[in-house]
Amino acid sequence: MTDVEKTLTLDKKMNEVFSWSDDTTPVRDALWNHFMDDNNKDTMKTMDEMKKFENMDDSEVASAAEKLLKK
Repeated sequence: MTDVEKTLTLDKKMNEVFSWSDDTTPVRDALWNHFMDDNNKDTMKTMDEMKKFENMDDSEVASAAEKLLKK
């Protein structure tokens, strides 16, 4: 799997990945915003959280993102 294939889900809009979402924000940005809120706007902590997603395949990204972002 190439790096491009690994990040497809991160770069899709929330509503393209999840049937429960009508948000047009890319998954990557939605996760970033979630972690920034959780980390009290600490960019370094948020970057550490986001690094985990770089090594996940699309199904892992979708599953983890759904657990974090589904309201």
